[in-house]
Amino acid sequence: MKCAIVPVTPYQQNCSILVCEETQRAALVDPGGDLPRLRDALDRLGVGLEKVFLTHGHLDHCAAADLVRQEFGVPIEGPHEEDRFWIDQLDEATRRMGFPPAASFVPDRWLQDGDRVTFGAQRLEVLHCPGHTPGHVVFFHPDARLALVGDVLFKGSVGRTDFPRGDHDSLVHSIREKLFPLGDDVMFVPGHGPVSTFGDERGSNPFVADRRFG
Repeated sequence: MKCAIVPVTPYQQNCSILVCEETQRAALVDPGGDLPRLRDALDRLGVGLEKVFLTHGHLDHCAAADLVRQEFGVPIEGPHEEDRFWIDQLDEATRRMGFPPAASFVPDRWLQDGDRVTFGAQRLEVLHCPGHTPGHVVFFHPDARLALVGDVLFKGSVGRTDFPRGDHDSLVHSIREKLFPLGDDVMFVPGHGPVSTFGDERGSNPFVADRRFG
């Protein structure tokens, strides 16, 4: 499996295109906007889109998801249903923040901790990682040693928790008890900014480094 990153929306959100090299099938992770840019990227890669995966319900991660579903006829999987209230207010949020209009929608599948998602010949594990939002999930591909972490963790930082139903203690628990045990070698794609590894963040991230926890 390989991963291409396409920054979308004025927030430069990292929409990931996961490609199964065996089948040339693909999945979009967090298509928050700029559908023409995503369509062009899929064409350049020469792949067929099979699914959309969502880490959470914030507009910059999901505002184009239903447009993708309608255009490509593919299902939306994720996030956890605890983020339903975010998706339900998508139309209001896009107007308020000056985004292109986007209507609320219902994913084809809400995800739970321990679920699996598939596309092509690939399978990813689902981890429910609340804190940034209550229904945030992370997608982990064990063989590729790759995690798509949305806005849970960033290079040198962590996700905001000042949004409705955010919780900093839950966020730290998600990172240290669910993500870091996956292995120091795991590379992660955050929702914004550069990629990093869990090992680098354990060593230097001022919010969740091991030295903060004795």
